[in-house]
Amino acid sequence: MSAEPASIAIRRRVSWMDTDAAGIYHWTTAFRLGEDAEAALHTALGIADRTFGVTPRLRVEAEFHRSLRFNDPVEVRLEVERVGRTSISYALTITAADGVAVEGRIAACLIDRDTRRATPWPDELRAALTAGGPQSETAP
Repeated sequence: MSAEPASIAIRRRVSWMDTDAAGIYHWTTAFRLGEDAEAALHTALGIADRTFGVTPRLRVEAEFHRSLRFNDPVEVRLEVERVGRTSISYALTITAADGVAVEGRIAACLIDRDTRRATPWPDELRAALTAGGPQSETAP
């Protein structure tokens, strides 16, 4: 394991369904792209089967710097910022050809599948997230 927190950068294009009638992306697209990067990160770390369906959002925020349009290529970077006792915080950056389009944060909480209550991160998941280092997206 690396000494660096887990992170990933994925490349996508803005889909038509992510835009309004003028072809400009909808603000919620930033969070869908962030979740796509989160899924890729957890998959690359080998923990997705233990984390998906049990990490509801606590908070999301974003600052929008420039518009994105239909078919624009973007890089979506997600980095683990902090793993608390039951929570996790990510930094999200979406960059297009002309620079940073979105900077944001996503916070989630690990819950027990049965009780649906917050539960502490198991040591092996905490280690993967806090020291997993840069990851690569795996092919579908």
